Amino acid sequence: MLVLLLPLTFIPVLGYAIAATRAAELDPSQGPPQWRLSARLIYDGSWTTLAIAITVAPFAIAWNPIAGALPVSDPVIAHAIALFIVALPWGLLVLLLLPHATAAYASTGHFHDLFDVGASLRGVRRDFAVWNTAAAAMVTAWVVGIACVGLLCVGLVPGIFYAILVSAHAAAALHRQGSPAPAR
Repeated sequence: MLVLLLPLTFIPVLGYAIAATRAAELDPSQGPPQWRLSARLIYDGSWTTLAIAITVAPFAIAWNPIAGALPVSDPVIAHAIALFIVALPWGLLVLLLLPHATAAYASTGHFHDLFDVGASLRGVRRDFAVWNTAAAAMVTAWVVGIACVGLLCVGLVPGIFYAILVSAHAAAALHRQGSPAPAR
């Protein structure tokens, strides 16, 4: 139900994604955690929302000027093209920074782990094969999740939930051995 109301429930859904990552770090053989609205869910979701907003801000700011610079007379088409132009570099930035940051934050519970760009880049360099596999799983999950709308006639809600859980499990795979115990 929360995914269905995603514009209103964005923060708790992202908090649940952190909880799912934390649960997968603790025991990947277990299923996703139970849904319970809590202060921790709101706290985790708020920090994760801020991290996403910071990554999207430069691309959102560039979107309109790029659309205006395109030699296309229809503004709707120009904005659609500009969206595709900014979406690729934004997606690459998110895949480069957020999986390791999410895994670290889920493990420690320290919000600054979400914003430690250096640690994320070092993590990609250190665990490139694992990161590459996790990123491929995340991208595939989101493609399948979105494709659930038309291709599978299942709907966007289960598709997004599936993508969130796969992304959480993939991010948990980046959890380093010997890191601090997961936050509760």
